[in-house]
Amino acid sequence: MEATVTATQEVELFTGSEGFRLEGGGRLSGVTVAFETYGALNAAGDNAVLVCHALTGSAHAAGHTEGHPGGAAGWWDPMIGPGRALDTNRLFVICPNILGSCYGTTGPVSVNPATGHPYGASFPPVTVRDMVRLQHALLGHLGVRSLRTVTGGSLGGMQVLEWGLMYAPMVRSLIPIATASRHSAWCIGLNDIARQAIMQDPGWQAGNYLPGQGPSAGLSLARQVAMVSYRSDRSFAARFGRERQQGDHSPARFDPQNLFQVESYLRYQGAKLVQRFDANSYLVISRAMDWHDVGHGRGGVDQALASITCPVLCIGITSDVLYPVHEQRTLAAGIPGAAFAEIDSLHGHDAFLIEFEQLTTGIRSFLQRHSLTS
Repeated sequence: MEATVTATQEVELFTGSEGFRLEGGGRLSGVTVAFETYGALNAAGDNAVLVCHALTGSAHAAGHTEGHPGGAAGWWDPMIGPGRALDTNRLFVICPNILGSCYGTTGPVSVNPATGHPYGASFPPVTVRDMVRLQHALLGHLGVRSLRTVTGGSLGGMQVLEWGLMYAPMVRSLIPIATASRHSAWCIGLNDIARQAIMQDPGWQAGNYLPGQGPSAGLSLARQVAMVSYRSDRSFAARFGRERQQGDHSPARFDPQNLFQVESYLRYQGAKLVQRFDANSYLVISRAMDWHDVGHGRGGVDQALASITCPVLCIGITSDVLYPVHEQRTLAAGIPGAAFAEIDSLHGHDAFLIEFEQLTTGIRSFLQRHSLTS
């Protein structure tokens, strides 16, 4: 059975004169948060689960509702619903859109109340900790007193770790997936290439482009770079090999219009993102990922991880080149009593959006072991 959801909801928070203070010193007034919920919150307010999405994700984690960006099906639909790993017969699941995104939560496409125009390039820098503080405010608004678990992959996993450090008394367990305690030089380099592709597109116009007139070529290329890092060589070999669109493999008949299937796939993925995502949001969020470091201001990574006291399940993916398994093992080793599970997949980093059977087995077992499902 599917999770029941009617539509993405929105709530406006921090509407007073103080506004929402950002870690980097900026301030936002009247911050809107888009979110979806599945299941029902109990009277004690303690059966909630927070699901955190990745870079270009949205609040639409489950259900098959028309009109959502990226398609009608939720991006983690097989994980959320009656009888599923996050069982909505017992649990109240919340998925908020992150700060800086373009799917309802305040970001560069939002109207700046001080000017009456979209923020665009003037949107202030945000951090993962800012995203988590806003989520915490949303949960308070919804009446959530404690969380059975916080889970998510990639950037979602970064939010998970910050929840365990910023709001430890409220969190009963953590399940970070395919993530890191701090962004590696490898990931920062890939993100910088993507950002350069966007900013060197003449259509970017220093971030002050009009709706529908942004850096489409640059954003498409940024997505294509990312898609290569989200998969693995074995995944691409199994799916595409060296096949051409027109089936002609002869070098003697070289035709630049006869693309390899992998080329066609990447260009399609780039074009698809351009239709649903904002370039300035990509810049803001990817930079927030690069600044991610749980040890910042906490005495370093080792000291920060050692301070996490709730049960933790760190999940890695065998073929992930973006956040390799050794990072997940190191993460688990640094958290007292943390468990480690490995998803065996050829699909690379994106396996946390594909290998639902393995994820279900690992997450369900972890939650049951710690009596977090009843």
